[in-house]
Amino acid sequence: VKWREKPVFIRKRTPDQITSAKKDDIVAPSMREPATDAERCKRPEWLICIGVCTHLGCIPQPDAGNYGGYFCPCHGSHYDYAGRIRQGPAPKNLEVPPHSFLDENTVKLG
Repeated sequence: VKWREKPVFIRKRTPDQITSAKKDDIVAPSMREPATDAERCKRPEWLICIGVCTHLGCIPQPDAGNYGGYFCPCHGSHYDYAGRIRQGPAPKNLEVPPHSFLDENTVKLG
């Protein structure tokens, strides 16, 4: 899926991934760009973010890296299950685009 010519990651998270992301909320204040899981996910089971690394624009790989979420192979940025930057040169979390849920399984971007 693309939005504004950028790839969008739409990920249905498992209960374990949700638990892991919420567990990391305790360290959120010390993160490079502080954000709780609830601030990034309108519904706990869905993570919707722009699939572009905030460092230099490469596309991160899912289910990879030291925190299980995404890993950018270009320069080594690691994102967690909430798309928060946890390690590496990226200055910001993966961007969450404006979106709304039309029903249980349909999302509208923008």
